Amino acid sequence: MSIRYPLFNRELGILGFNERVLAQAADTTVPLLERLRFICITSSNLDEFFEVRMAGLQEQMRDNPGSLSPDGMSLQHVYDLVSERAQRLVRQQYSMLHDIVLPALEMEGIYFHGAEDWTEQQNAWAREYFHNELLPVLTPIGLDPAHPFPRVLNKSLNFVVELEGTDAFGRQAMMGIVQAPRALPRLVRMPEALSGYPHGFVLLSSFMQHFVNELFPHLVVRSCNQFRITRNSELFVDEDEITNLRVALQGELPARHLGNAVRLEVSAETPPHLVRRLLDEGQLSERDLYRVNGPVNLVRLMQLPEMVDRPDLKFVPHIPSVPKAIANTSNLFDAIDQGDILLHHPYESFQPVLELLLQAAKDPQVVAIKQTIYRTGTDSPLMDALMQAARNGKEVTVVVELLARFDEETNINWASQLEAVGAHVVYGVVGHKCHAKMMLIVRRVSQGGKLVLKRYAHLGTGNYHPRTARLYTDFGLMTSDQEMCEDVHHVFQQLTGIGGEIALHQLWQSPFTLHAKLIDAIRAEAEHARAGRRARIVAKMNALLEPTVIAALYEASHAGVKIDLIVRGVCSLKPGVEDLSENITVRSIVGRFLEHHRIFYFYANGKEDVFLSSADWMDRNFFRRVEVAFPIRDRRLKRRVIAEGLSVCLGDNQSAWVMQSDGHYRKRRPGKSIRNAQLGLLAKFCS
Repeated sequence: MSIRYPLFNRELGILGFNERVLAQAADTTVPLLERLRFICITSSNLDEFFEVRMAGLQEQMRDNPGSLSPDGMSLQHVYDLVSERAQRLVRQQYSMLHDIVLPALEMEGIYFHGAEDWTEQQNAWAREYFHNELLPVLTPIGLDPAHPFPRVLNKSLNFVVELEGTDAFGRQAMMGIVQAPRALPRLVRMPEALSGYPHGFVLLSSFMQHFVNELFPHLVVRSCNQFRITRNSELFVDEDEITNLRVALQGELPARHLGNAVRLEVSAETPPHLVRRLLDEGQLSERDLYRVNGPVNLVRLMQLPEMVDRPDLKFVPHIPSVPKAIANTSNLFDAIDQGDILLHHPYESFQPVLELLLQAAKDPQVVAIKQTIYRTGTDSPLMDALMQAARNGKEVTVVVELLARFDEETNINWASQLEAVGAHVVYGVVGHKCHAKMMLIVRRVSQGGKLVLKRYAHLGTGNYHPRTARLYTDFGLMTSDQEMCEDVHHVFQQLTGIGGEIALHQLWQSPFTLHAKLIDAIRAEAEHARAGRRARIVAKMNALLEPTVIAALYEASHAGVKIDLIVRGVCSLKPGVEDLSENITVRSIVGRFLEHHRIFYFYANGKEDVFLSSADWMDRNFFRRVEVAFPIRDRRLKRRVIAEGLSVCLGDNQSAWVMQSDGHYRKRRPGKSIRNAQLGLLAKFCS
């Protein structure tokens, strides 16, 4: 495939984003326990990167070794570059942990006790804990012809033990494997009187390595080292053979933990011959090996901030506000009738969305509720409200996306519970994940002396997930605009029924019109620029990868359109290239909250069109998902979206990273005044 325009590599872009996340751990303006949390977030992101992106790259190399990636590089070259950068990022993680964060934590009385430094009293306490809490649930496996190498679960903590001696059956001992059950805590608090620190902790690996000889009695333990295998976690569901998607998924989920190995992590001191054996068992190469100086799973340290009562070392809690238009109303439907209501999470509360659903569940005038669910969590008051509505006799229809990655099991469980109370549950369209965030309520209202049916809708850029609504930045719109509500109705009709494409009034919808409408809007700005009129595009999203959109942006830039892109994660577009993209800037905001809005602004010859969406500018969002982009038509709300979602990010000089033409990012430095988008909005909205 010939490439007309230059693109940056997707995998390298993802790693670049994680480098920006990790940089938060070195920022002394970030509270100390939050800096530890950013290290853990980077580790969690890397796990998913290997489970999905690296696994996919390895599969492509096996199946089509001669093919090129979209950026024009050979797959082998991409793999080599990605491996090298991933290795460097892992080294940075552990260096930051040991050289910066752990010493700072010790200064604050938070300390990890390594077994090599235990006092006699600490050792006695640790031995008792090992015998009472760990030994009964551990199963050591000695490797011999009757005990082959076990199939270790994805991302599980394991220990490879080098042995010497003869066992009770006369077998020569060479090697053993101990798998740590996932139910065991990875962090154990040591009593303060023993620790000498207000907050002393021992890692599970310290117990295991210190007392491992008790799992192999009468043998000599020569070494004991941690290892962890990351596996391909993509689910394979043959869309041509599916008769029942839920049943097909339930059959696939147990195998996720046993997919092909992608990465081996071992503690740094593991002997080379043991590493070679582990690589061979996983059918991995040296390139897939990651030696680490510390715990092989840093994600487990995410528990620490919750275990330590030190508010001064965490972000100051914020209380989201409630818009004045609905703060004192007892009936949200009446408030929405007065005009559209915009919610900006996490600065404004998600509770009104839940309250709208609860009122709908109880209101005798409400006859039907329709809802899309992508991610909502294992404990969801929103799902409880939907079930309450079904019990109250409402016609409840829920489009549950069973293929929401890593939430499949949760969504299957919710689907079963909804069906049990009489709700209609559908799974959208096979081959097109339903990623749109929509709620539709049909209610009887009095109009002209008679009762008629009226629709109310909520549309958002983020999931119906109360917990992430406190961590992710998103917009949500409550409206009774009947054209928009009719559009939402038609999208639900397509999802639940079968029929031809339905023309929509206001919404842009994937996989039908969103891509084409977006291209048209970009080209319209280019035409304005060529005609000497003012032309401007500002867009905010999580990722920008789709080649034809990038090509349209390059052409618009060449025509003279000023384009500002706020792309949190991976961006394949090259900004600032002479005669191509000199009018394009790309920046990434990384801060306390995960930037999650999708906002599309076009100057439109002074009309200023603003759309909010669930969709990133990626192939999958345009062509393989059901997505919507919806306009903000109310002038006051439009100004809010521009100010709160775009302008503050363009003005940020503390948490913004600006992409250079070579693909690297440079952090903006504050001038005389510090401008931080998220902190400014917190000050504006939250008490």
